[in-house]
Amino acid sequence: MELARRPWRPLVVSVPFVVLGIIFLYPFALLTVEAFARPDGGYGLGTFAAILAGHAFHGALFATLRIALTATAACLGLGSALALLIRFAAFPGARALGRLVDVYLAFPSFLVALSLTFLYGNSGVVHTLWTSALGGSAAAASRSFLYGFWGVVLAEVTYYTPFVMRPVLAALDVIDRSQLEVASSLGERPWGVLRRVVIPELVPALIAGGSLCLLLTMNEFGIILVMGVKDVITLPMMIYGKAIDEFDYPAASAVAICNVALSLGLYFTYRQALERVPR
Repeated sequence: MELARRPWRPLVVSVPFVVLGIIFLYPFALLTVEAFARPDGGYGLGTFAAILAGHAFHGALFATLRIALTATAACLGLGSALALLIRFAAFPGARALGRLVDVYLAFPSFLVALSLTFLYGNSGVVHTLWTSALGGSAAAASRSFLYGFWGVVLAEVTYYTPFVMRPVLAALDVIDRSQLEVASSLGERPWGVLRRVVIPELVPALIAGGSLCLLLTMNEFGIILVMGVKDVITLPMMIYGKAIDEFDYPAASAVAICNVALSLGLYFTYRQALERVPR
């Protein structure tokens, strides 16, 4: 009876699924078909076997995990320290700094890469001053820093630290301050209060923020591309190289499928952790 009065309702409900299928599922289906295609026109695992057995894939996977884990660990440490400083240190502008975090999250990552290039690049401010003060040896040092592993980590930590700060700040807002006062009144020192009361309450937020950072840093492409890093080949850069430079679309699709599988695993971990973060 209800369906007879509203025959358009199933059509309206199906629209989001159709749009989702066109935008996301259809391209992913094409990617999957390309990854399993064989030169003779059939389908098989030959491309995957060749990619997974190659040293290039192993190196890209190792570089991706190394950068992502290092940047995530640094983001967790720096983001937690800054969040604790904003919430518990009484200094002018602490609340405004906390609100600035939300604005910073809207910036694209390539702006961070550009700003670091202007500061530490071969023609940057720091490089110019260093060269003037110490001579030509500064040029090599600048290149080895910014256009290598630690340069990528610095850019990712600079950009992704607020992704840890946001959930940690939210968790700190719901901590019962009376627990802190009781612990202090019982003779617990500030570090003891932090270790026994505050940090256990922050574990879900740290897991959520760390999982999100790990997911995003594993798939970071814009920072490495804009900075012009040549010696750091991650999985996204390998996909780009296979597709754009070598025109090897089956290999690029196979690497992309592997990257998607890793990302989905991290995403589900992030969602599980996010459900435990207080709101």
